Amino acid sequence: MSRHGAIEAFDHIPGPRVVCGVGSLARLGDLAQGLGGTRALVVTDAGVVRAGILERAVHSLRAASIAAVVYDRVRANPSSDDVAWAADHAREADPIDLIVGLGGGSAMDCAKGANFVLTNGGVMSDYWGYGKAGGPMLPSIGVPTTAGTGSEAQSYALISDPETHRKMACGDLNARFRAVILDASLTTTMPIGVTGATGMDALAHAVESYVSTKANPMSRLYAREAFALLDASFERALSAPDDMDARAAMLLGAHYSGAAIENSMLGAAHASANPLTARHGVPHGAAVGLMLPHVVAYNEAGRAGGYDGLGPYGAPGMCGRAEALRAAAGMPACLRDCGVHGDDLDALAALATEEWTAKYNPRPLTPADFRALYEAAL
Repeated sequence: MSRHGAIEAFDHIPGPRVVCGVGSLARLGDLAQGLGGTRALVVTDAGVVRAGILERAVHSLRAASIAAVVYDRVRANPSSDDVAWAADHAREADPIDLIVGLGGGSAMDCAKGANFVLTNGGVMSDYWGYGKAGGPMLPSIGVPTTAGTGSEAQSYALISDPETHRKMACGDLNARFRAVILDASLTTTMPIGVTGATGMDALAHAVESYVSTKANPMSRLYAREAFALLDASFERALSAPDDMDARAAMLLGAHYSGAAIENSMLGAAHASANPLTARHGVPHGAAVGLMLPHVVAYNEAGRAGGYDGLGPYGAPGMCGRAEALRAAAGMPACLRDCGVHGDDLDALAALATEEWTAKYNPRPLTPADFRALYEAAL
């Protein structure tokens, strides 16, 4: 709000069609048909195949007379190599007129990345940034099988450079999925560790997007609802994995968090987490879970937080709540538990400073500030 009480200005572009409900994967074929699809590239991973989810997705497509070309070799934190392999697989099965991203954030990001290079040529690094696809892109559908990244709600694909392991954020409005299926039954096959890691990532998305310097009334609305759903269901999803209500709340909360990011941005928790993954292989959710409480404390110390409107805890309580959920998920409590030692903090701080989300943190950070965050988490 401005000092005159007027609603602050913002520019909101509505998101994809969302089909939500247990069993809604069965509607994949109808949705694909409605987008004009006749031959779909399904981008997924081995875990989704083992869980039997791919078979159900392909059955729905074929029931709607849509041929399915499957690429099921997506790796965690996909690199531009994964994107190139998926695109090559699609070219061999030409013509492809629809793409389905089926899986966690890695599969959905790879699907979006393949869409870039299939339709506009080149390599993934050509699209690092926003709006660099010069031509049209194929219609696509996102089907998350984890409750975490919210990639299905976003126009960005996060793809790693295979040499530096730095994540490239490649965005374009045409890369965003045209339709999304949120079927909570697909998340029940996640191991408890994955449930915890992806849940912590989703929670961090809500917290960080709420106070981002690009936050606006729409993004804060999504973030508040996301936090409420995730906070109320996280522990239940961990202790009772078959509780479909908890699973559904986590999945919708993760989607709302993704929508909040799409309408704003993230901050220093993600900026400091990504180098931990790149240099030490710390899983993304664990890395974010480690850094989030320290970033919240840092922002509040500079009176730059603004977390009070997000949930019932207030800023001091937000740190404790994040730590409690991290502990419930059985994730590491300090960097030493992840094999990170003091002699690497300067290098980590330098990398964190270069992360694109760092500049949207409500309190600016220097390399020395990032080092202090890592020291606090050590």
